[in-house]
Amino acid sequence: MNSSARAHLDQPVVDVDGVDLDAAEHVTYVLRQSFRYDYAGPASHLQHRLVVVPRARHGNLRRRVFDVHVSTPDAAVRRRRDRHGNPVVDVGLAVVPESVEFSMQAVLTRSSGPDHAEVPAHAYLSSVYLRATRLTAPDAAIRDLAGQLRRESPDPLEFAERCCTLVHESIAYEYGITSTETTAAEALALGRGVCQDHAHVMIAICRAAGIPARYVSGHLIGEGGTHAWAEVLVAGTDGRGRAVAFDPCNGCRAGRRHITVAVGRDYADVAPTSGWFTGDTSSSLTTRKHLGVTAAA
Repeated sequence: MNSSARAHLDQPVVDVDGVDLDAAEHVTYVLRQSFRYDYAGPASHLQHRLVVVPRARHGNLRRRVFDVHVSTPDAAVRRRRDRHGNPVVDVGLAVVPESVEFSMQAVLTRSSGPDHAEVPAHAYLSSVYLRATRLTAPDAAIRDLAGQLRRESPDPLEFAERCCTLVHESIAYEYGITSTETTAAEALALGRGVCQDHAHVMIAICRAAGIPARYVSGHLIGEGGTHAWAEVLVAGTDGRGRAVAFDPCNGCRAGRRHITVAVGRDYADVAPTSGWFTGDTSSSLTTRKHLGVTAAA
């Protein structure tokens, strides 16, 4: 990383509690995230996938600089894009040390203008974001909600607004009740869950109503883990579509306190960290994240 990029990363973070980010014409963010795996015994042939680098461009959000570091110098690192256009970092290790840490840091800027992302016609008209997945497959309850909302709100954006509110009110936030394997139908029936459950339920309802929707992995300003929300794909101009973001966990539209990292059909497409290794042992994961604002004017 050159000195200019390093200077951007080293800028002090400002207190945003009294700042109206929605009124700012330009906002600069610094994102830092790390994943540390500690292994209880010998392990080898590690293959790991990281979906942690923000997209180069998403709506009015731009990634300016980024860096990915692996603590083991002899790791084989390959960068690519997946089918949804997300940056992916693949890491391979023949022999795994007692601990391995993956870290990522990036500077992003957001300008004034619409927050929604434009979607190419082939993506907007594709059935990819209409088809149910294992995590978003509808049951009778989801189909009933989709049908009721569709009859009352034929406009897709009005539908999405009401769906976001409904999901927020139907699922109380509670950590540790669900897992990354919990389906939308299970989360809705349980009435409790975390952000990925809210996103899966909203996506399932939208798709059951014939409205394309996709899963978003990203961050909220501050400390904590990865956040999740949904984007609804609606008609735009010149034959293109618009991806309008809703955060059903917080019952609102996603705004300037949200940073998009990746999009997909559901959580499985964009899990921030995943992989496997050979060895009769276990591993434990420790994560850290901070998203801050360095300038807003």
